[in-house]
Amino acid sequence: MLSSILFWGLIALIGTSRGSYPFTHSMNPHLHPRLYHGCYGDIMTMETSGATCDITRLMNCGIRGSEMFAEMDLRALKPYQILIKEVGLRYCVDPALIAAIISRESHGGAVLQDGWDHRGLKFGLMQLDKKIHHPVGTWDSKEHLLQGVGILADKIKAIQKKFPTWSVAQHLKVFFLMQ
Repeated sequence: MLSSILFWGLIALIGTSRGSYPFTHSMNPHLHPRLYHGCYGDIMTMETSGATCDITRLMNCGIRGSEMFAEMDLRALKPYQILIKEVGLRYCVDPALIAAIISRESHGGAVLQDGWDHRGLKFGLMQLDKKIHHPVGTWDSKEHLLQGVGILADKIKAIQKKFPTWSVAQHLKVFFLMQ
């Protein structure tokens, strides 16, 4: 399940970094690192099965597989840490969630060719589909990240509007199932 890989690969990226949470603390240094989780839920508390298992990837699946993928992307995400926090605060989105999506979609930009995926259809750290969106800015710019996180927030708000009685965690989980 693609959404499970996306979600938990990035969660593990944040949570397995030698006990630190580099993308989850607020810009306010006086706050505890885990107090800020945005308006759309705390991804560190969600349950998941981890990366999808299939016959060809039995060694790299489940929670351990997600942790492995996340650890590999940690270095590539480090240069974007401050930018991710700034954009997360602006849109009230947990920086860990943004980092998770960037890890899953572009491995922190490490697999991109001039900002594009290998097929030339998706652009930027969050891999916006050019058939649906008109990407703005350079692939790793603040302008582009603002666009991607704005789209993310709008999608979660649409789920909240459609299912107003659901919990914040349910809204976030449905978002990932739809991806």
